[in-house]
Amino acid sequence: MLPDLTQYLWIAWLVLALVFVIIELLTLEFTFLMLAGGTLIGGLGINLLGGPWWLQVMGAAAVSALLLFTIRPLLLRALHRSSALQPTNVDAIRGLGGRLAAPFAGDVAAARLDNGELWSVTRSPGSDGLAVGDRIVVTAVRGAMVEVALAAPADSPLPTDRSTD
Repeated sequence: MLPDLTQYLWIAWLVLALVFVIIELLTLEFTFLMLAGGTLIGGLGINLLGGPWWLQVMGAAAVSALLLFTIRPLLLRALHRSSALQPTNVDAIRGLGGRLAAPFAGDVAAARLDNGELWSVTRSPGSDGLAVGDRIVVTAVRGAMVEVALAAPADSPLPTDRSTD
């Protein structure tokens, strides 16, 4: 005669949970981790308490859905909270300060930026009168050159709105 396969159902729950964990390691979205938790808590838990197979399946589905809709959003929010976009490469240069290192020869000069890089620079429109040693700020990146303008002095007060006086 055939053995009663429901007595080995606990092995199926463990294998299914292991498969879900392996898939989660490949996707990293917390979806299959929640399914694995539902499988272990609902399916295997009810199996160990002696519940029938249909109750095990319903328990696994209910716990998986509960985990998917409650715990997963919290985990994703906590994971993405610290992932603020940081500008890199050329995007990080706009707004960076520096000092003019060489005088303008025509429309081109050299400047040492605050990140230590030496760049060829051109004047931004309306930025006449830049001299060697002046504090500058990058206003735009134009290929291998940057446009710079005179930086506001650090000790100058912020401009105030006098329209209410």
